[in-house]
Amino acid sequence: MIGQRLSIRGISKTYQGAEHPVFQEYSLALEAGCLCALVGVSGVGKTTLLNCIAAMDHWEEGTIQVGEDEVPLNQPEAGALYRRRHVGLAFQQPHLLPEFTVLENLLMPLRISGDLNPEGEAWAFELLDRVNVPELAHRLPGTLSGGQAARVGLARALVRRPSLWLLDEPTGNLDPETAEEVFGFLLKLHGDLRPTTLIVTHNPALAQRCERVERLGRALQG
Repeated sequence: MIGQRLSIRGISKTYQGAEHPVFQEYSLALEAGCLCALVGVSGVGKTTLLNCIAAMDHWEEGTIQVGEDEVPLNQPEAGALYRRRHVGLAFQQPHLLPEFTVLENLLMPLRISGDLNPEGEAWAFELLDRVNVPELAHRLPGTLSGGQAARVGLARALVRRPSLWLLDEPTGNLDPETAEEVFGFLLKLHGDLRPTTLIVTHNPALAQRCERVERLGRALQG
């Protein structure tokens, strides 16, 4: 298991000029390796919550902790180090760099941090094999189908073996059949590696296949 316990205690956040808070003393606790779906209507703060957990957005009160580490608040350099240690992100659009091959995209996080080595490259190939696209390693992203790109995005988010796997609508732009296929690989990766996983989704059928469903509403209260 690579996941660690996630603890959110009483966080509050209001966007400047907004009439209502996004979060108001919101709390959430997930055990290490939990697979949790975040659901709720558009605009209630699902993506904002992920961004706060990833130290990519700020909040006014409360704390977020991963294992023994507290998520840095309003500290860009510390936040970047925290993400490098703990966070793997995947989005509705995989945002693969078009000029680099699939393998190079997977290795980019390791290259940027100076951690690229033969073991990391072997792990990247293994991740591609786990999502059943090893033959795509030397292809450019522009030649991939939507489902293939989504699988590569899931794999890239795990290349650093993160404590947290944060997924924002990872199947949201796919047709139902392809979304089901990609979600199957998502479940397999989670089951094999057991990161602590939060998935933002509007698909209730997919959400119900997770171990836990957390429904968000305005303003959020634990």
